[in-house]
Amino acid sequence: MEGSDSALNHPYSPQNVKLPGFVPVVYSQATILGVYGLASLLVVSLTWLISGRAPKKSKLDRWLMCWWAFTGLTHLILEGYFAFSPEFYKDKTACYLAEVWKEYSKGDSRYAFRDAGVVAVEGLTAVIEGPACLLAVYAIAKGKSYSYVLQLAISLGQLYGTAVYFITAFLEGDHFAASPLYYYEYYIAANASWIVIPTLISIRSWKRICAAVQAQGQKKNKTR
Repeated sequence: MEGSDSALNHPYSPQNVKLPGFVPVVYSQATILGVYGLASLLVVSLTWLISGRAPKKSKLDRWLMCWWAFTGLTHLILEGYFAFSPEFYKDKTACYLAEVWKEYSKGDSRYAFRDAGVVAVEGLTAVIEGPACLLAVYAIAKGKSYSYVLQLAISLGQLYGTAVYFITAFLEGDHFAASPLYYYEYYIAANASWIVIPTLISIRSWKRICAAVQAQGQKKNKTR
């Protein structure tokens, strides 16, 4: 009976789901969020400085490069770690990446419990969208012809993954947060940027692609 009780000794919701071998978070919430914030700021700052060397790049293009660098590394490192570390909740070494997911699971316990849908979405995001985001940084910097098509494709993929993420939680009862604070701080707020920004990028990329196709059509008509 003692082993059974310890299997339920975790801070996640629902409490009746067993999580044997769980090791509590070592770092404080402030430390976890602070390190993530500083690392993100460093990535954005370096990308902004380096993008300034690219010839004739608008501020918007440079900000987009910062976004793609930030989100690409987030997909690759954070989400990649989750997808390929099924027992992160047992980590005893205070590995920062494991600590991130132990903490985030307070807002969505499906991560700790290894929900199949979440693992599938995060795995595909890490393997496909992560490298694609970094390719988008290069494409914008070099002015590649596929830049807008690539940005549109990644943004639609992010929107699709986010939609699946929220819809599956809703269909399963939306009862995976340890408290309303974690629900709105982690589950809602932390994912909001992957709705707003990809939507704006999709609209912009769509307009640029349509304008390019229209200009190409007008050019062909003039040469006839």
